[in-house]
Amino acid sequence: MTKPLIGICGGGIGGLAAAIALLKLGQRVVVFEQAKQFARVGADINLTPNAVRALDGLGVGEALRETAARPAFRISRDGYTGEETSRLAMSSAAEEKYGAPQLTMHRADLLTALEQAVPADCIKLGKKAQRIEQADGKVVVHFTDGSSETVDALVGADGIHSAVRTAMLGQEKPQFTGVVAYRAVVPAERLQGCEDLDCFTKWWGNQPEVQVVSFPLNQGKDIFIFATTPQPEWTLESWTAPGEVAELREIYADFHEDARARLNACTEVLKSALYIRDPLPRWYDGNLVLLGDAAHPMMPFMAQGAGQAVEDAVVLARCIAEPGFGSLQQAWAAYQDARLERTSRIQIASRGNTWLKEGGNADWVYDYNAWTAPIK
Repeated sequence: MTKPLIGICGGGIGGLAAAIALLKLGQRVVVFEQAKQFARVGADINLTPNAVRALDGLGVGEALRETAARPAFRISRDGYTGEETSRLAMSSAAEEKYGAPQLTMHRADLLTALEQAVPADCIKLGKKAQRIEQADGKVVVHFTDGSSETVDALVGADGIHSAVRTAMLGQEKPQFTGVVAYRAVVPAERLQGCEDLDCFTKWWGNQPEVQVVSFPLNQGKDIFIFATTPQPEWTLESWTAPGEVAELREIYADFHEDARARLNACTEVLKSALYIRDPLPRWYDGNLVLLGDAAHPMMPFMAQGAGQAVEDAVVLARCIAEPGFGSLQQAWAAYQDARLERTSRIQIASRGNTWLKEGGNADWVYDYNAWTAPIK
């Protein structure tokens, strides 16, 4: 019996992870990616142990470790005094406790590792979905280039502006949080004398939305800097829009000197408005199903957006391959049941930006194995 052809809309982290997981489990897959070619985009990715464990199962973990950094600790500090408020051992300690370390790296290195694990004939580039129809047990995807493709089922891994989500739920708009994020990468050599360059460090401001974060990339050769602050007048969501370095420094002028030293080392910065959607009660409709940001876009404060997408991908593939499910709809239901509560909890918690500020238990997020998580 021929297995169903599973289309995946979106060739980002979640979509490529889903393709690898499905192929590993013997499924037929085609990925539709809107870009005409894969390019080295983005800046950072922070993969906590739960995400690394899932990626190890996909067979890409070794490649990631070649360029990644392994932060020694996850540290919280008062943004103004620098006083340490919590410290969580990572690296080898996390590997021993959770089965995988935390890895921080350039996002492009993760995408490259995922791309290389998917056969080229399973990926169709330059295919931006414009309209999606379900008929006679099939899904027809119409693309902006005038072409169309028919698959047995379609996975929406196409982000916060998901065309698959729109096909399921109609037009909707994400909610602007009133918060903007700044991102920059600086060579570690510019930060001689700064403390904890080998750690993930967060300086907390006087509001939950105010923070400065830094962590190593490229085996510690570079330092990534991420800062957020309320700024309701800036609504541009693009992750490639330039910001003003002087503005960045001015906003955090009263922060601790170690945080300011990182900002003073920046020569350019990107700026983006942050948007959210509420958790969905249902992730599938007919032969359409969602994963990652298309299902549960998250604020970046818990560093779980990519990790939850990869977890989704693994669990979804397991459900599709499960011989006990007689239909794709049964697989969708099992996948949703396995994932909805966890992702909704993280999605809501990530808005508050209080997690691990004063310590606390990271186990409920980090101690999760998507390859063995219960499905029924």
